[in-house]
This record gives sequence, C-alpha cells and structure tokens, in this order.
Amino acid sequence: MKNIRSIVSMLLVILVVLLNGCQESNYTLGELVTPSNISLSYELVGADGENPNGDGSGVVTFEATADNAFNFSFDYGDGKDVEIAPGGITSHIFSQDGINTFNVVVTAVGTGGLSAKDSVQVTVYSGFQDEEARLFLSGGSSKSWYWAADTLGHLGLGPNDMVYPGGDHTKPNWYQAVPWEKSATSLYETELVFTTDGTNLTMEQKNPTGEAFIVDAYSQELGLGPEGSHTFDIAGIKNVFFGKPNSIATEDGGYRGTSMFFSDGGFMGFYAGTSEYEIIDISEHLLTVRMVQTNVPLFAWYHIFRDEKPIQE
Repeated sequence: MKNIRSIVSMLLVILVVLLNGCQESNYTLGELVTPSNISLSYELVGADGENPNGDGSGVVTFEATADNAFNFSFDYGDGKDVEIAPGGITSHIFSQDGINTFNVVVTAVGTGGLSAKDSVQVTVYSGFQDEEARLFLSGGSSKSWYWAADTLGHLGLGPNDMVYPGGDHTKPNWYQAVPWEKSATSLYETELVFTTDGTNLTMEQKNPTGEAFIVDAYSQELGLGPEGSHTFDIAGIKNVFFGKPNSIATEDGGYRGTSMFFSDGGFMGFYAGTSEYEIIDISEHLLTVRMVQTNVPLFAWYHIFRDEKPIQE
C-alpha cells in the first residue's frame, strides 16, 4: 500500500509540473496573410496552328503562382478529383471525347487556411478511344462485373516507384489477397454495371449493403474507424472516359495502354481516393486494373474482376 501511495504522489507531482509548464508557454500562430497576386496559366500539349486545342491526348499543363501561398489545389471542372500541387505546377488529362471547354479553378492556400482563387476557361480536344475495351466492358449493351474473389491476388498491392526497394513496380509484389480473404466484409457484394448506348459509356456501382471497402488511410481520415466495409455514398451513374495512362508502369509492364476515368468520384468498390484505373488486361470475361492511392502515391493497388459472380463453397 505504501508503494502505491508513493507512486500516486509522484504522478501528482509530475502532473502539476506539466500543467505549470503548459500555463507558462505562450504559443502564437503568427501573422495570418491571405495569398495575393494569384495567377493561373496553362499550355495545351501538342497545340499548334493546325491543332489549336491540342494533339488529341487531352493533356494540359498548368502553372499557378501567388504571393504568401504554400499550397495550391486544382479543380479541373470535369468531375474528377481535386488535385493538390504544393508547387503550383501540374498536368491533367481531360478525357471527355471531342472538343470541350472546362472551367478550371485553382485555390491558393496561405497561413491559417486563408485562401484566394483564380480560374480559367480551357478548351481542349481529346481523341483517345478504345472501342474494344468499351465493348468488352459493356457487352455491347449492359454488363455486370464482380470481384474475382476465388482468385489469388484479386486484390493486391505493389510499389508505384521503379527504384523503391522491394521489387517490380508493375506487379502486386507486396501483397496478394488469398481467395475469399475479405469475405467478412461486404466487398464481394459489389456489382459494377457498365452500360453503353453505342457511343457513351457509364458505370453504376451497386452493393445491397450500401457499403464500400475503405482503405485504412481514408477510413481513419473520414472518422469511420479501422479499414474495412463502411456505409458510403456509392449511388449514381458515372460517366466513363478513356485516356492515355501517365503511370510509370504501363510501358514497363506491357499493359494495354488505356486508363478508365470515372466522373463524380466514381470508383470500383475499393476506395483509395482515385477515379482513374489503368487497364492492365481485358477480355470478354476477365478484367485486371491498377490504380494509385491518392494520398499515398507510393501505393499501387491491383484488382481482378470477372463477368460472373463466384460462389463461395
């Protein structure tokens, strides 16, 4: 009992010292300054006299500058995710087919979250198409795809960096899910319905539970708890566009050379912050894709889908 009292007394003394230290400290945030003189410029890749709206790749480079800004965010106005570019320089692929005009908004962020905005109208031509992929995905009309849950590596993880220790940057060599590994979650209830009217392509994500699998870095950030299935907004039909991938793995890995882009934050059942998926391989019955986790760009996730839902025995 005497030892316990001594320990309690010691803890009380330490607590008093800490409290006094906190009271004596005087922390200041510093001067709050709103960014000023913000400017946004852009360049269409491949633009010339004969191709004033670009070379058809849909790639546009942007540069934003501002006084007293330490960060910039870009909203490209095409339904894709907002992109953070600390240095103010970035590029974007506009994948909507044809010649289209987008209102691009940049936000310069200063101390204490103070911000200023600028915008510009960008008219860009995208001529990238993958008719075979569109037909495989939709079956020419409407078609459903499901996680290949009975296949090794239906969910995988690898490095998105060719010099990162740990192996090939084109394969899921860090982790491969064993068959039915995520059966305790609602991941395998995901149904992805691709539909075409002959020209346009859409995708609808369905799950009777109303849940999506949220990777840890986002489930914690969103206050949902540990990684796993959580109630999430998956409703809505998303437009699907094709474009040329800008991944380091496409050429080295011998991928198809096509990326899918979903509008309005669309994703394929496993949420890691992105709406862009590289098609590694696609056929009538099998689809393999790769995507990069937005807030940890070192992580490349791999998914395998089939057009027939597997049954767990």
